[in-house]
Amino acid sequence: MKLKDKLIGISLFMFGINLQANGMPKDWNGPVIQGPPSGEGMLGKGPSRENIKTKFIDLAYATKSERQKLDLYLPNSGNKPYPLIIHIHGGAFFGGNKYDEQLVPMFSGLDRGYAVASINYRLSSEAKWPAQINDVKAAIKYLKANADKYNIDSNKIILWGGSAGGHLSALAGVSPTVKELEDPSLGYPDIIPNVAAVVDWFGPIDFLAMDEQWKILGINGEKHSTPDSFESFLMREQITKIPDLVKTSNPENYITKDAPVFFIQHGTADKIIPALQGKNFSDKLISVIGKEKVFFEYLEGANHGHEEKMFSTQENIDKVFKFIEVQLDMNK
Repeated sequence: MKLKDKLIGISLFMFGINLQANGMPKDWNGPVIQGPPSGEGMLGKGPSRENIKTKFIDLAYATKSERQKLDLYLPNSGNKPYPLIIHIHGGAFFGGNKYDEQLVPMFSGLDRGYAVASINYRLSSEAKWPAQINDVKAAIKYLKANADKYNIDSNKIILWGGSAGGHLSALAGVSPTVKELEDPSLGYPDIIPNVAAVVDWFGPIDFLAMDEQWKILGINGEKHSTPDSFESFLMREQITKIPDLVKTSNPENYITKDAPVFFIQHGTADKIIPALQGKNFSDKLISVIGKEKVFFEYLEGANHGHEEKMFSTQENIDKVFKFIEVQLDMNK
């Protein structure tokens, strides 16, 4: 067994997960899956937090897993209660961490008077779908339930994530009253995890459409409907064989007139997630909630991921915050 496989196996053992000899969970019958690491800072260094006066590290929002923790940072100045950005990290549902480079763009909200929370959730190596969206909703509920304690404005919560984090942000945003996507045993069953805005950077939306969209775009991109894809591993079955379960992961199926405002960007050179995922989703949102509540933009030439600096330029971050502030009247 390779050292990397051993490390994955040791990590999963620490979480009390039943493993096969190859380090894969026992409810997975497919090939060995390798993906992004999940340790703190392993996908790039997190932002400096030394000068933040008020911060809460590793708050447990539920108790089923060590991954059910979040970090909360309050701005050094600003008007209370603070609007809140909740960062949901990416990593193909397989890796990533609440404190790595992906948090950097959202962290700039602290200088603008926003509180910032960054959450971990159970990864696909630990638990199959829908554990991931269950955890995201549980974290939102925890923060809403404790809004007064932390001086958070529960009416001005923004979800912001990239890649898998963009998907989970979008799905949580459009489905606050969908009980099938919640686990009441995680706490606060009576709280509705609704939010005011979502920022979706290059997130997958319709898993079953992605491979066909590569053909439309003329791009030889990462395949998603194969038995060894990250999405199949997430579902513990090749996604083409379980369309009904996969439908529960598609935000397009939950859009209502009460959906929050959306800011969506996708790079035209993305070879991991087809840019049509964001475009088609934005079109469907517009058809229900109106074009004034949805911003969509192709970033010409941008590839996938937070290592793609076109998303995290100061100009682009300013664009995100301007949309949020105009939509939610935070600038008044």
